[in-house]
Amino acid sequence: MRSIPRVARAFAVAGALTLALAACGGGDDDTSTSGGDELVTVGFVAVGPEGGWRQANEANVQDTFTEEAGFELKYAPATNLDQRSQIDAFTSFVDEGVDVILLSATEGAGWEDSLRRAQEAEIPVILVDRGIEPDDTSLYVTRIAPDNYEVSTAVAEWAVSEFPDGGNYFVLEGPAGVSVVNERNRGWDDAVASVPGLVKVGAQTANWSTEEAKSVFETVLKSNNNDIQLVFAQNDEMGLGAAIAVEEAGLTPGVDVKIATIDGTKPALEALAEGRLSFVAEYNPLFGETLLEVVEQVLNGEEVEPYIVVPSETFDSPEAATAALPSRKY
Repeated sequence: MRSIPRVARAFAVAGALTLALAACGGGDDDTSTSGGDELVTVGFVAVGPEGGWRQANEANVQDTFTEEAGFELKYAPATNLDQRSQIDAFTSFVDEGVDVILLSATEGAGWEDSLRRAQEAEIPVILVDRGIEPDDTSLYVTRIAPDNYEVSTAVAEWAVSEFPDGGNYFVLEGPAGVSVVNERNRGWDDAVASVPGLVKVGAQTANWSTEEAKSVFETVLKSNNNDIQLVFAQNDEMGLGAAIAVEEAGLTPGVDVKIATIDGTKPALEALAEGRLSFVAEYNPLFGETLLEVVEQVLNGEEVEPYIVVPSETFDSPEAATAALPSRKY
């Protein structure tokens, strides 16, 4: 469902009312009001504190949907990343009758009933970053995000070029059940399958955390007698934790153990510039302007694509990271 009759009608009525008031008002009447148009209400079911990428993304959304731009943004971060709190916030937004809902889901599954309620209320839902599972595109208008599959494939292709004769690797994953984790696993697995000698020693969640990743990878190194040549960390913070574990094991990150990460935050690029990380794939969080354009299209009843990909880039050397750092905003 990609045309939104309730909202489109509301916009049409508001426009007609504005024209009628303008026609009735005297051109020299100092009592006429300005700024009387109603703000478009946007309910943002957000993830909340979860590392540098999430902070940059949600701040960008909040900085974009301002009163000056004609919006009232209702920001509802999850409580301790709990899906139940997100579902409650989503339900409240539907009951309030907001004009549009932005959803960044803490978990991919379990959204069908909520999305159907929004659909029945003719409230469009736009997925921000994370998808839902199963991915039923009839239940939401569009998803706006970088392509996790493509981003992780880029990391894997770099790994294949670095280890043409194979090696042992370990994957530090995000939380189980999150769509981006599944997508990043698929992209990586499909690409490294071309090198039989690349042996997966194991995978474990470190919940996007530097400290947790450090602890996990310390154990992995000890249990494998330090015989790990590569780490694929599904976000920057976990990659930085792996680098600390490598250093504390008396090894050199980037030499004894190469570490590739996803997100492209400033701390990761600094570590790449120093040689502590080996490869960083950007997962661009700054797509608030694109999101704003899509919201306006949807509210005007226009058709939009079901998945809008946000362009991202990769950094494969200290020189590339050094060149990018001065303009890095997050």
